[in-house]
Amino acid sequence: MSEMTTEILEQNLSKIVLVRLKGGKSLRGRLKGFDQHLNLVLEETEDTTAVEDQKKLGLIIVRGDNVVLISPPPR
Repeated sequence: MSEMTTEILEQNLSKIVLVRLKGGKSLRGRLKGFDQHLNLVLEETEDTTAVEDQKKLGLIIVRGDNVVLISPPPR
């Protein structure tokens, strides 16, 4: 993971992020932590894949090799 990636993730600790996973699943949660493999710890997480059926997941760990995209939520 590059230094710039680390800096951006550190700036977004404790903030809400959107995470897109392989297979098309989308999550929204508060970034609690991460490591050099891009494994993520998210709290207050929701599965936002289906707009009409959002599921609350709570505190989860996302394995880094499943992550396709991490983004701040739209304003």
